[in-house]
Amino acid sequence: MHSKITHSETMHPKPIRPEQNNLDSNNLDSNNLDLNNSDSNNTETSEPVISNPPRRHFTRQRRQLSDGARRQFAQSASLHLSKLQKCLPKRARIGLYYDGFGELPTQLILDWCQRLGYLPYLPVVGSLGRTSNGNDDKRLRFVPVYHSKLVNIPTRIHQLGMKQNHSRALLWASELNVIICPLVAVDLNGNRMGMGGGFYDTTLGKSYCSGTSRPLKIGWCYDFQVVEQLARQPWDVPLDGLITPSGIRWF
Repeated sequence: MHSKITHSETMHPKPIRPEQNNLDSNNLDSNNLDLNNSDSNNTETSEPVISNPPRRHFTRQRRQLSDGARRQFAQSASLHLSKLQKCLPKRARIGLYYDGFGELPTQLILDWCQRLGYLPYLPVVGSLGRTSNGNDDKRLRFVPVYHSKLVNIPTRIHQLGMKQNHSRALLWASELNVIICPLVAVDLNGNRMGMGGGFYDTTLGKSYCSGTSRPLKIGWCYDFQVVEQLARQPWDVPLDGLITPSGIRWF
């Protein structure tokens, strides 16, 4: 979809390599490959098994940052938004999110949208009720932002803990030009580890499988959340690009 960027625009994150004792069977989450699979015992014929580090390895580091450090990292990351601007039409619709769990703050993305005339939106979970088999419909829809500060937006707390605004003016993800995706970790190929709910993968899966270029899927995170390689499941939707304090990368 995109050509690789020049060397001056490429960041060089240091992969996180947790100690081996952090990757025992008690710590592995549901996204990890089964280490007891009999096929993995044949080292001569099978591919190496990739084990994802536990989510808490990254969420703990995020929460340990001071508010000042988080704002400083966000300021550095926001300097690279100008490179994303080259891909967007005027009045582009931008999906972002509330940073309520120690993520890289997103207020500067909202500032950027309002400064350039882009239309910002926030995700809503559960607006579609339940599916025919009785499960929660995980597809996200998006509501427009009418405030200049995220903290001033009237919100409710979803049962999963995230803030969200409720409005009747709901858009589908396919109506957005860009979705800034939250993540726990991401690898050098754009594979993303989320919080495990599957909301973004479910929302973006159909457009990804059909080869549709819209919306553009951009990760936004700290550099320590970038690892060399993550295990990928068939339903995972990779990112198109990634912005961290050290730079922007296209996949």
